[in-house]
Amino acid sequence: MTPASAAAHAAPATGTILKLDDVSLSFGGIKAVQGVTFDIRPSEIRAIIGPNGAGKSSVLNIINGFYRPQRGTITFKGRARSYMSPYEAARGGVARTFQNIALFKGMTTLDNILSGRLLKVRSSVFEQALQVGRAVREELDQRQHVERILDFLEIEHIRKTPVGQLPYGLQKRVELGRALAMEPDLLLLDEPMAGMNLEEKEDMCRFILDVREEFGAAIALIEHDIGVVMDLSDRIAVLEYGRLIADGAPEQVRNDPAVIAAYLGAKR
Repeated sequence: MTPASAAAHAAPATGTILKLDDVSLSFGGIKAVQGVTFDIRPSEIRAIIGPNGAGKSSVLNIINGFYRPQRGTITFKGRARSYMSPYEAARGGVARTFQNIALFKGMTTLDNILSGRLLKVRSSVFEQALQVGRAVREELDQRQHVERILDFLEIEHIRKTPVGQLPYGLQKRVELGRALAMEPDLLLLDEPMAGMNLEEKEDMCRFILDVREEFGAAIALIEHDIGVVMDLSDRIAVLEYGRLIADGAPEQVRNDPAVIAAYLGAKR
C-alpha cells in the first residue's frame, strides 16, 4: 500500500511544537519509559513505533497528561513543565484518538463530533438551557465547524446514525472527527488503523495526510503497519522496553541495525 507518498514527506515547518527531554515513567518496579528524548515539529507526521510493550502508548499518555512522569521535562509551544494535566493539554491544543474506540455509542455521529467542541463553548449553562444570547450564536458556529468535518471525512450520510450501529472503520473515522473538532495543533493517533481492512487503511492514510494539509496540525502516530508508517511519516522514533533506540527519517530508521534486531528479536 502506497498512499500518496510524495505528499506524505512534504517538509514540515522548522522549530518544535513539542519536546520530551529525558522523560521517565515507572509503575512500581516496571519502567515503562526510560529517559526518552525527542521532539515534534509543527505540521509534521511523527511516527512512534516499537514492539508490543515498548512504551508507545505510555508516551502519548504523558504528552496529553494521563500519566505523570517521575522525571524529565515536557515543552509544549515553548513552555517547559514537568507535567501537563489533561485539561491543560486539551486547552492548549492537544487532541487524541485511542487504541480502543472511545465514543458515546448511543449518540449520533453528529453529536459525538459536537462533543469535541465543548472546550470552545463560552456561554453559560443558563444561556444554553434557554437558548438565549450568545448560546444561539455559538451553537450555529459549532455546527458549522462540525459540518466542515463531516464533509472532510465523507461521513455526511451517517450524521444521524448512532455510532454503536456503525461498522468499525466508520467508528474510527468518527473518533478522528471528534478529535479534529477540538481544532488541535497536535493530534495524537494511537493505532488509528488497528483492525481495519486494506480499503479502510487506504482511506485513513488519505485522511491523515489531508489533516496535515487542511488543518495544519502536527500528528504523532502509533501504528504497527510498517508499510503505512514508512509511507506517511516525516520522522520516526523507535522505542524498545521504554528506551529510544532510533530516531530519524524513514529510510534511516528502516536500515538501523538496532531497529531490525528489536523487531526480529535478535540479540544486540
